[in-house]
Amino acid sequence: MEKVLVEVSARHVHVSNQDLETLFGAGYALTSKKELSQPGQFACEEKVAVVGPKGTINMSILGPTRKATQIEVSYTDARTLGVKAPLRESGDIAGSAPIKLVGPNGEVELTEGVIVAKRHIHMLPSDAEKYGVENGQIVGVKIDTDGRSVVFGDTVVRVRDDFALAMHIDTDEANAAGISGTAQGEIIK
Repeated sequence: MEKVLVEVSARHVHVSNQDLETLFGAGYALTSKKELSQPGQFACEEKVAVVGPKGTINMSILGPTRKATQIEVSYTDARTLGVKAPLRESGDIAGSAPIKLVGPNGEVELTEGVIVAKRHIHMLPSDAEKYGVENGQIVGVKIDTDGRSVVFGDTVVRVRDDFALAMHIDTDEANAAGISGTAQGEIIK
């Protein structure tokens, strides 16, 4: 059976150009620290304080900038911050949890933007054809680990021309399966 790379996506922030300038100063540009598996995506040197009603977590920014600022956390992180982050696909932030971001040059009070990202698999159209799945399909992924093997259900298949094949899970999910770094998974339809 064909395997798919499973990566752990830790908590992070995506910022809009406007919020980036508020947090870091006019004309500021993100500094790439490390390329990520998805083409054009990178971890940044920049971090911000994400401040909730109960706690604060310093989080890395992922680039490039986006149309809207979004904070992706695990359920554990949401409890630490004191917010009710809904489970959503990335980009679906309407009506999500509010939060405050603090950078070296300013603060941004967001009325929405905090989500727990649904686990998902990025695929090219050719990958989707090879695996016999389509965009938006919900599948399971079996991951064999030493003593903590799991099947993650409710995994969203996301197909686009600018993706690279990889499944993303959050740190809570990785801990449940005993995954540190990456693993291999088998798609179950």
